[in-house]
Parts: sequence; structure tokens; C-alpha cells
Amino acid sequence: MSGGVYGGDEVGALVFDFGHYSIRAGYAGEDTPKADIPTMVGVVEEQVSDAMEVNGNNACNESSTQKKHYIDTTNIHVPRKGMELCSFLKDGMIEDWDLFERVLDYVYSKHIKSEPHLHPVLMSETSWNARSKREKLTEVMFEKYNIPAFFLSKNAVLAAFANGRSTGIVVDSGASQTSAVPVHDGYVLAQAIVKSPLAGDFISMQCKQYLEENHVEIIPPYMIASKEAVKENDPAKWVKKSNLPEVTKSWHNYLVKQVLQDFQSSVLQVYETQYDKEVVENLPTVHHEFPNGYNQDFGAERFQIPEALFDPTNIKGITGTTIGAAQVVTTSVGMCDIDVRPSLYGGVILTGGNTLIQGFTERLNRDLSAKTPPSMRLKVISSNNGAERRFGSWIGGSILASLGTFQQMWITKQEYDEGGKTQVERKCP
Repeated sequence: MSGGVYGGDEVGALVFDFGHYSIRAGYAGEDTPKADIPTMVGVVEEQVSDAMEVNGNNACNESSTQKKHYIDTTNIHVPRKGMELCSFLKDGMIEDWDLFERVLDYVYSKHIKSEPHLHPVLMSETSWNARSKREKLTEVMFEKYNIPAFFLSKNAVLAAFANGRSTGIVVDSGASQTSAVPVHDGYVLAQAIVKSPLAGDFISMQCKQYLEENHVEIIPPYMIASKEAVKENDPAKWVKKSNLPEVTKSWHNYLVKQVLQDFQSSVLQVYETQYDKEVVENLPTVHHEFPNGYNQDFGAERFQIPEALFDPTNIKGITGTTIGAAQVVTTSVGMCDIDVRPSLYGGVILTGGNTLIQGFTERLNRDLSAKTPPSMRLKVISSNNGAERRFGSWIGGSILASLGTFQQMWITKQEYDEGGKTQVERKCP
């Protein structure tokens, strides 16, 4: 490969997309990622004894602790004594670099199954990433992994590209937050980013609260040895496994959350207009069975729980002002220049796993129609394919890194050697 430009067909670039809930990684040009693994990593501290030899005798025993890491779905689902779960991300930015490198090593060896120095890397980052973290990431990728070329792109821009747009407002509702990021001609308008904590994890908390108030036990599958069939609304009859190790709170809570997410995805639905108890109670119920055998029909509450995403006025247990999904969008557009507003309302792009709750798109469309000035043409763009919405920014990265016209935009190893880590600010907007 001559010069610093990569021939589009010769080399497969890799695309990494880090989210609060999972990490997506794979080859550019493919339509889904090779790996989709949890961002959470299990850490066990083990005692290691170092025996020192003095005159042929073991004189003194010094013990030190060593951390053992468990990565990927199957590894972290095994109950282990003292295993804490932690993430290397905080507010979408990399906080724990040692953990980040371990996860990257794992993805390269187990999923990509190739050497880092063979592939250019395109990584997504949050739209509010700090300059120091961008530079550190560039340094790590070139110095430790010795990659031939690198590019950092904002995940909102990538999500827009995945939907065939370079201008629009990207509404990303994931695990930890719902954000609206305006993108104009492929650039993020950083001054108008609006974030709200009402997202997937918040809905899980609301489900947990509701089930606890109604005395429904949430038992993760790892505790269950066997269960018996019970009639609807009868207490569950199940037997606890006998030889379970002492698990940590963080690990147990993670598995409880997975039961709640299963409940969330199969039961919850957003009502198409403002929640009205009398109307909703006449709608059909949905039957759900929990891992321990308890089963019940859910009616009005399946609409009541996710209503908070759009109308946070009656949420219990949240202090301060929080705004609903439609308001996040209108606030963000209102902070933009008046000339670009029509093009933003004309491309409201939905991405993120939380938008897959039934009825989310329809409700957002309706709420925005009521709030948009009549002169604006509103268009909400959301893929009907669940995977495309979950992997929105990864797919955008896959498209971008495989374009022939993009190939001269990489920061090459040569440029890094000459200009250092500050190249990332110059070449990656």
C-alpha cells in the first residue's frame, strides 16, 4: 500500500462502537457487527502468595492480590464468589483505560481473530467527548495496538449516515440516557446537545418498583434449580439451587436487570396519545411468565410505566426537572440557528435500543407534531428493523469506512509519527 491512502478493497477496516449497555465491533462493509458483547466486565481479586527463599528455607510468605477479568456474555453469567461487575465507561466517555484495553484485547483475539496492525480502525465516540480523552485514545491505538490508520467519528453522525442522511437531529435513546444531537452536513452542532436521564435503565427501575409494590419476586435464572407449573397469579413454586457461591450485589443486580429487560421488551407499550387510565384499561392485556414460574396478565400498567419517557410530570422518586423525549428534541432544535431548523425537523432520526419499546416512534411523532410550528415539515425516520436501530451508529461506521471517498481521511501511522496525538483534533471533527 503506497502513500497514506488505503485502497478501498484491499484492506478491511474495523469499526468499534461503544455503548453503555454493549460493545459492537466488526468489519466495515458488513451489515451487522461480528461482536455484540456487554460493556460490563467481571472482576475478581485473587490472593497470590509469593514464597521467598532464604538459605534454602521458605522464610517469609508475602501475599499480593491479582485481578482476574471475565469478559463477554457467557463468562459474566457464571456465578463466582466475589465477582464485581464494572464498566470502563462513564457518561459515554472512557474512564478506566486498563479495563478498556483488556476488553479490546479480548475482542481482537476472540471475535475479530486477526492482528491489530493489519487493520485501520474507525471508532465511534459520544458527541460530548473531551479533547484529552480523544487524544489519549489515539495514542493508545497507535502506540499499543500499532494500527496502520485511525479515525474517530461522533456516534450521532454515524447514526445519521446509517439512515442515508448527513443533516438531521439524532434522537438516541439507549440504556443510560436519551439525547438529541443536531447534525448539519456531517458535523455535530455541539452547543445544542440536550440530554435526559429517562432511558432504558430508568424504565427498568420503574418496572422493578412496580413489581416490588405488587409483591412479585424477581428471581434471576441462576438461582433456580427447578420450578412447578402454577395457575395465574398464584405464588410461584420453585426450588433454590443448593451450592451457589456468595455472589456480590453488583452481579446479582445485573442479572435481576436482565429479567426486568425481558419483561420490558415483551410487555411494555407506549400509548399513542397522552396516557388515559380509563381508555387503557379496556385494551387487551399481555401475559408474561417470570423465570421462577410466576405468571400474570398485565393491563393498564404496561402503558403506565413507559409513559414517563414522554410525560415525566408524575414520576415517583425523581427530583429536579427532567424532560420527556419530545421536549428533548424541541429544546435542542430551538437552540440551533433559525436557518437549519427546517432541515432538522425534516429528519428526526431514531436510534438506540430503548426506541424499540412498542409504540415509541408513533408517540414521538405525535408529540412532536403537536409541538412543531405549522410551517415546518416534520419527518421521523426510524428503521423497522430492530437490529438496525440497535446498531445504528455501528452500521453508519461500517458504511463510512468502506467508502472509497473516505479513504484519504484516515489519520495514518506516518501522520501520527510526525504530528503526534493532536492530529485527532485536526482530522476528526
